[in-house]
Amino acid sequence: MRVLITGGAGFIGSHLCERLLADGQQVICVDNFITGSQRNLGGPLRNSSFELIRHDISRPLEVTDPVDYVLHFASPASPPDYLRYPIQTMKVGSLGTLNALGIAKAKKAKFLLASTSEVYGDPQVHPQPEGYWGHVNPIGPRGVYDEAKRFSEALTMAYCREHEVDTRIVRIFNTFGPRMRKEDGRAIPNFITQALANEPVTVYGDGSQTRSFCYISDLVEGILQLMGREYHEPVNLGNPEEKSLLEMARLVIRLVGSSSQVVFKPLPVDDPRQRRPDITLAARLLKWQPMVPLEQGLSETIAWFR
Repeated sequence: MRVLITGGAGFIGSHLCERLLADGQQVICVDNFITGSQRNLGGPLRNSSFELIRHDISRPLEVTDPVDYVLHFASPASPPDYLRYPIQTMKVGSLGTLNALGIAKAKKAKFLLASTSEVYGDPQVHPQPEGYWGHVNPIGPRGVYDEAKRFSEALTMAYCREHEVDTRIVRIFNTFGPRMRKEDGRAIPNFITQALANEPVTVYGDGSQTRSFCYISDLVEGILQLMGREYHEPVNLGNPEEKSLLEMARLVIRLVGSSSQVVFKPLPVDDPRQRRPDITLAARLLKWQPMVPLEQGLSETIAWFR
């Protein structure tokens, strides 16, 4: 296949580029490097089947060669990033999705949207199944990301129904692994960076809020499985093993062998209290479940951060 990946220089996108190239596919990476990095593409850049296009997908992109699949992963994804770039986040979720879908329609290519568990907001249903419509504050500071992704899902389904574009939607829950930026602002990079420096490890609120962390290789495998299925509605991908953030901070400190102590700061606005995927659909449809144990994934991520 010839696969176009928007946001291909980002954390998840770069792992997808690498895996698809390893599987013998041709890859076109489109990225404006607002949060992605060319350093993530060291291996792909040496591969003759890889092409890099520096471009903001919020603006139209003309692709002359055939494309079999469009994977739309372009967007700031961490709270510090989408709070720093609120308008760019809204534009890539709306105009960027429109342009990516337009390429898929013109090329008669399949399309996969990278959505997020943030579409569930601060959930009132736990764990979160795909049929849950969410509990989102559309005008809060996190709304620029949450609503951009909710809009992109609606637009993707509209193209599927109106233009018969062969679409898929993956709702990605918290994912971690090598190539996360130390200034990413999400829990695991923060904890590891602080613990490696023997600095206080910051936990927001009392740390009782929960998350479910999936290792990057498991997520990539799930995405590849979904690419090969004829299913158009959203599918959750994530690890259903639920941990409090205080537990995670203490686990990282132990695995690093750090002298860091936990410090507590006020909880950010609209920060979800619980987040855990119901992966019943993924298990049935894709025969998928996460395989990498949490401590193993953390140890590999810590080694990369070192």
